[in-house]
Amino acid sequence: MTYSGPAMAIETTLILCKPDAVSRGLVGEIIARIERRGYIITAMKLMQLPGDKARDHYAEHKDKPFFGDLVSFITSGPLVALAVEGEGVIEACRQLIGATNPLTAAPGSIRADFAQSIGRNLIHGSDSKASADRELNIFFNKNEFVSRKHDMDRWITEQR
Repeated sequence: MTYSGPAMAIETTLILCKPDAVSRGLVGEIIARIERRGYIITAMKLMQLPGDKARDHYAEHKDKPFFGDLVSFITSGPLVALAVEGEGVIEACRQLIGATNPLTAAPGSIRADFAQSIGRNLIHGSDSKASADRELNIFFNKNEFVSRKHDMDRWITEQR
C-alpha cells in the first residue's frame, strides 16, 4: 500500500546545545538523536555567544523579568549551534527536545532524560518557521551552510 497524503515541506531549524549540555558532555547524544531521526545537519559550530547576539536571540522575552537570566546563562559558556534540515523538522525536533520544564517533558525526550530544571534545560529549538528563519540568521552566515544530500534521503523521505 502506498501513502498518498500531502508532502511535507523541507524546513531548516535552529538547535542550540546550551552551555549546560556542552559542560555535561551531552552534545554527542543530542546530535545522535537528531541524526537517528533521519535529519541532516547543514551547519554546526562551537561558539561563545556574545551578549548582543544573545539579546537578539531572546528578543521576544526582553520585557519579561527572566530576560537577564536567559542572556546571562546562554553567554556563560560555550554552546553548539546546529542548522538541521528535513521534512517537518521544526515540530519533530520540538518533540525530540520535550517541554521547557523537564519535569513535564514527554518520557524519552532529551529534556525528560537529561535535564532537571527549566533554567538548565540543555537545548533550544526554534518553535516556528518564522522563529527558525530569524534565529538561523543570528547564528549563521549564508556561506556557513553546506548542502548535504545523500543516499539516506531515499530511506527517510517518501518517494512521490
